[in-house]
Amino acid sequence: MSPTLLHVFPTFRVGGAQIRFAALANHFGAEFRHVIVAMDGHIDCRDRLDSSLALSFPKIDLRKRDTFGDIRRFRALLRATEASRLITYNWGAIECAMANWPGLLHHIHVEDGFGPEEAERQLPRRVWTRRLVLARSTVVLPSRLLYGLASEVWKLKPSTLRYIPNGIDCGRFERPAFPALSWPGEGPVIGTVAALRREKNLERLLGAFALVRRQRTCRLVIAGDGPVRSALEQRTHAMGIAADVHFTGYLAETERVYAGLDVFALSSDTEQMPTSVIEAMAAGLPVATTKVGDVADMVSAENLPFVVAPDIDALAGAIERLLKDAALRKTVGAANQAIARSKFGEEAMFAAYRGLFTDA
Repeated sequence: MSPTLLHVFPTFRVGGAQIRFAALANHFGAEFRHVIVAMDGHIDCRDRLDSSLALSFPKIDLRKRDTFGDIRRFRALLRATEASRLITYNWGAIECAMANWPGLLHHIHVEDGFGPEEAERQLPRRVWTRRLVLARSTVVLPSRLLYGLASEVWKLKPSTLRYIPNGIDCGRFERPAFPALSWPGEGPVIGTVAALRREKNLERLLGAFALVRRQRTCRLVIAGDGPVRSALEQRTHAMGIAADVHFTGYLAETERVYAGLDVFALSSDTEQMPTSVIEAMAAGLPVATTKVGDVADMVSAENLPFVVAPDIDALAGAIERLLKDAALRKTVGAANQAIARSKFGEEAMFAAYRGLFTDA
């Protein structure tokens, strides 16, 4: 029988970590069986998993402000699940990592980044918790910045750390399987693909778009869904830009979104190695982005002038400079695409995770 992997996510809504897991699971196929726990009960990303996979989605009666009770419930699951690996994702799943002490299952922790509460600084309580709970675990980090934090701030031993950059199927975005999406209105299209959460700071993107729109006719596309969507839609009406801002909701074929854009924009307060930036690069797009995580190291040298401070005016300036020069957009996009092909293909990622899932 194939080995069973127990995955614990704070949520299994569609997001970077969940999309990466779906790519891994689909690639490995029958090599592994997967037990997936979504702590908030949401399993929307299940739709991205191949129907032939051996999957189960057990529910746990988790309760707010009952940390020790939740640890007991996780511990019961760990004992009942015949898994060879426990894989936890991000701070939200740390209670399950605690429940595994002193090592019921071989533990792998994947840390992709932080929520808004840690956008500007590491919280001491969380630093100490990670230092203690993850000391005997294998910790996977997709960005150099995170690797440095894990080593220098969390004080985890280098022998326990694994730097594994995210990878994608670049060909999917170079040659879309479906025609490009189009949206009503006139002028070039600025767009983003994101889970609509606070740390993405899409209010900043709306503000930047409003400034650019004063200079030229253009449109903004926001692809994705999440808890702040309603507030963002209301904000566009209050700003008088609703007619030129298009919310697509969740879309599985995001390559169709990228194919319809002229400029990709990222307005986040915190990121590490955003998959959306890699996808935009693979699609041959220039990227106007806040300087977060590893983004400045990910994009081409030609794109670096458009990696800016987390400021509405700075982001608007980067977008405007790209919109006014079609030749520049083409040059920057081509350079980004070459980087995506050479550095961010998925095969290296598949090989690294296969080793983690199988090695003793």
